[in-house]
Amino acid sequence: MELRTLGMRRTLTLAGFALAASGTPTSAQWVEDPGRGWVSAELFYHDTTERYDLNSDKNAIPFGGHAVSAAVFVTAAFGLLPNWDLWLRGSFNDLEYTDAAGERSTSGLGDTNVWLRVAPLRYLGVGVPFAIRGGVKIPSGDSPVDAEIIPLGEGQYDWELMAELGHSFWPRPYYVNGWVGYRWRRRDLESRKDPGEEVFFLAQAGGATGRLQYKIILEGWDGGTPNLEGLQVPTAQRHYLQITPNVGLDTGRGSAYVGWRQPLSGQNLPASGALVIGYFGRFGL
Repeated sequence: MELRTLGMRRTLTLAGFALAASGTPTSAQWVEDPGRGWVSAELFYHDTTERYDLNSDKNAIPFGGHAVSAAVFVTAAFGLLPNWDLWLRGSFNDLEYTDAAGERSTSGLGDTNVWLRVAPLRYLGVGVPFAIRGGVKIPSGDSPVDAEIIPLGEGQYDWELMAELGHSFWPRPYYVNGWVGYRWRRRDLESRKDPGEEVFFLAQAGGATGRLQYKIILEGWDGGTPNLEGLQVPTAQRHYLQITPNVGLDTGRGSAYVGWRQPLSGQNLPASGALVIGYFGRFGL
């Protein structure tokens, strides 16, 4: 039982971190002008004794498992050239897992993301807020090949490309936006695991009443079949769908907000809701 529980610990705590990292700030849909941008700081907290198993059924984590994931994500965007902006994201993570085999915990810096975004229709004089964003996840978080150590990162590079579209109903204080994308997940050379590529999406609608802001976000991904040392492992596929209601308060140059991420379905991932608290602020105005 020891080897099995150690493997479960590593899988669920890292998967919990992956859920935290799946979201990106959704308040900034339009490409930033040169010299302008924004910074977002977001706290994610997830405490669960439940999981979605390989059959997508929600049940208790085996052997009395209890996974706790806390992370602070800092994301910034900066306008580089007309119609082009750059996004950067880093994180600090605190992960803990307890079951019949004991308790393990770790904390430290996680993986890093870099994206470059362009609004191509603006070159044609079209004002529709459409953008293309491409980027890479750099495996900067510690990811040892050891079942007894909880990793802080996933261990491999991920490349992704997405198309973004939005619409504002101004002067009415409502908007909708979202994106759909594809993620190429590279092989982890140390663990010799290819985690499988993913399709992902996000859709949201929001508005404001005075200083009070509100939005609801629906997002998810569907993963391909992982490959371990040349063998396809279809039972290790992952998918996830979650909804996040969110309320915030306008602070003038930004907003403070709180939300609750509630899973709707999943496979080989932790279950239960997660708390999100953050601040979004602009600069260069």
